[in-house]
Amino acid sequence: MAFPDKRLRRLRRTPALRRLIAETRIGVDDLIAPLFVREGIETPQPIESLPGVIQHTRRSLVDEVKELQSIGIPGVIIFGIPEKKDAVGSQAWNPQGIVQLALQDCREAISDEMVLIADLCIDEYTDHGHCGVLRENGTVDNDSTLEIYGRIAQAQAFAGADIVAPSGMMDGQVRAIRESLDTDGFEEISVLAYSAKYSSGLYGPFREAAEVTIADGGDRKTYQQDWRNGREALAEIRADLEEGADMVMIKPATPYLDILSKAREITDVPIAAYQVSGEYAMIKAAASNGWIDGEAVALEHLTAIKRAGADFILTYLAREVAQIL
Repeated sequence: MAFPDKRLRRLRRTPALRRLIAETRIGVDDLIAPLFVREGIETPQPIESLPGVIQHTRRSLVDEVKELQSIGIPGVIIFGIPEKKDAVGSQAWNPQGIVQLALQDCREAISDEMVLIADLCIDEYTDHGHCGVLRENGTVDNDSTLEIYGRIAQAQAFAGADIVAPSGMMDGQVRAIRESLDTDGFEEISVLAYSAKYSSGLYGPFREAAEVTIADGGDRKTYQQDWRNGREALAEIRADLEEGADMVMIKPATPYLDILSKAREITDVPIAAYQVSGEYAMIKAAASNGWIDGEAVALEHLTAIKRAGADFILTYLAREVAQIL
């Protein structure tokens, strides 16, 4: 009788054998590319902390989406950077706002050949950088924000979004958005809820990319989840599903694989994981210094996320990994 360890060694002996029995495979169909589009620029702008990622013009965004479609990427999520910000983030639902125009551009260019996801929040659009409107004392007014989220969802759906993805972590946001979409005749538009979104230190490069600064050095700990807690995330996931979410998301991805795995156990709906800007930046920085094999680590991390239970992954590595695969 062969000992298990000898059997396993035999099965690892060659690349072909290892490929034959691999339990988890990452594929191009698993990847969603996050893209930034900025109002009022003539040429794309590089993002220093996200090597290889840029702020797009409307024209360059369409070119990028078409290129991603040509290499098999099934979808993108679009983040907007407006020229003007105000206290309520009004450009987020303006029909002529940058994301709405970008969605129209992309839909015209690719028809239904790709999934267009619109990030639904107001932090990029407010002059205070919070995900909700503020009371006079500077705290976030959850309930007043919900009505705004409904208006944004309608604008994004009208512009061509297949999926709206509320990332603000307001209580009741999924129900408010679902009701708003249904009332306006957009019953077929899906909601991808950022259900387990942690107050993480890994968002710094994104905030540079989206030009978001939280006023007075504040933070989002009162409405994003405490990174020390796990049961809280599962409660949020259950609540979002009860409110009508079609899919849920874990964000960030790699530090929260335990949450991703537990989420997979409690629901059969599609689960997304967002490999966030800080995760990407760390891989790129270490690779640029020769400390790691960036390509190998990228594939390792994405495969681990898939193995933990993700159905698809939002990652700034999407183009690069698709070309590798």
